[in-house]
Amino acid sequence: MGLSAGLGSLPFACFAAPKHAAKKEPRAKAARGGEVLPRRPLQYSTRPLPRVLLVHTGGTLGMDPAASFEDDTEGHHHLKPGTGGSFKARLRPGTMLSSLMDAVPELNMLANLEMAIPFNKDSCRVGPREWVQLARLLHRNRATYDAFVVVHGTDTLAYTASALSLMLAGFRRPIVITGSQVPLTLPRSDARQNLVDALTCATSFFNPPHVHLQEVAVCFGARLMRGNRVQKVHSSAYRAFDSLTYPPLATLGVDVEWAYRNLLQVEGVYRPRFRLDPAVLRVPIVPGCDPRQAYGDLAGRGVRGVVLEAFGVGNMPDANSHGWLPWLQKLTKQGVKVYLASQCSTGPLHPELYRSGSVALALGVESGPAMTPECAAVKMMMCLAHPNIPLGVPIAGEM
Repeated sequence: MGLSAGLGSLPFACFAAPKHAAKKEPRAKAARGGEVLPRRPLQYSTRPLPRVLLVHTGGTLGMDPAASFEDDTEGHHHLKPGTGGSFKARLRPGTMLSSLMDAVPELNMLANLEMAIPFNKDSCRVGPREWVQLARLLHRNRATYDAFVVVHGTDTLAYTASALSLMLAGFRRPIVITGSQVPLTLPRSDARQNLVDALTCATSFFNPPHVHLQEVAVCFGARLMRGNRVQKVHSSAYRAFDSLTYPPLATLGVDVEWAYRNLLQVEGVYRPRFRLDPAVLRVPIVPGCDPRQAYGDLAGRGVRGVVLEAFGVGNMPDANSHGWLPWLQKLTKQGVKVYLASQCSTGPLHPELYRSGSVALALGVESGPAMTPECAAVKMMMCLAHPNIPLGVPIAGEM
């Protein structure tokens, strides 16, 4: 039976302690009302174990292979065509966590785990509404847990990581996001190692060398990376994510090799923000494409923000006949916010070096240190909802 088996609406559950440690405990209410669950005894070792909330949101890791996969003539596992996998709307956290602990018992050595399942979706269906839901859940439980591990599908994981890092800037608790390319219960799955690595990094403060991780990070393919710097770079490899604009925070092998100087040093007060304006569009500049014909009156269609992906350091076709500069002039006059990004994966932005970039800046287009396109789109959503936040000023190490 896969991890996703079982239906229910219980929002939290603890895994069971060994029988010799069990004793009757008072019943405790779930965090947001709902059914009452018995609090099971915490696990203890020769040292105190941290308390970690494992947040399952869906994705490949917890799929039931029997319902989602089929074998080809050569015995390879593939998603059933046209389905994208099976995602049950309601899961029992207790059942799922019990299955998880059976499959990966070493998690029991690292932390006292509890589970929340705010939703169970293919990550292609995860967007601003779910980001706000996740951010509120993490904020609500900030004082209760020592760390958080979020299980997420890979397709939009980079967007969610960026959103959480910006919405919860200054959170000062580890939030480590992970997932897998193969379901946990299938042979050769990467889910087991990703889970162990993610929990190891999330609880690093409780073990030598006692590293204080204070940011949203992604742990995948034996690397820990800043959440708002990652991009999905491979559709099927186990090392599916990379951080092309910032070095890894840690590399996991026989030992965990921390890059201490790369860790975010949080300054200022914690100030969560739970509003996003999703009326944002990413627009890549394509040679020969006239945006007046291709995109037209974006403001008239309700678009409030554009991430314009230019060439190189911020260049674009500059003749009026090409259409880009006249189109930008109209957009900015209509109050549409435009951020100039690059189609390059790495390197600085210097649009002022070219005539087109200089004209765009004079028209009110914003630019700054480079962000990933995923992070730039999410930050645009935040800045539209919070006009006091400047696009070009970093708030969570995103640029």
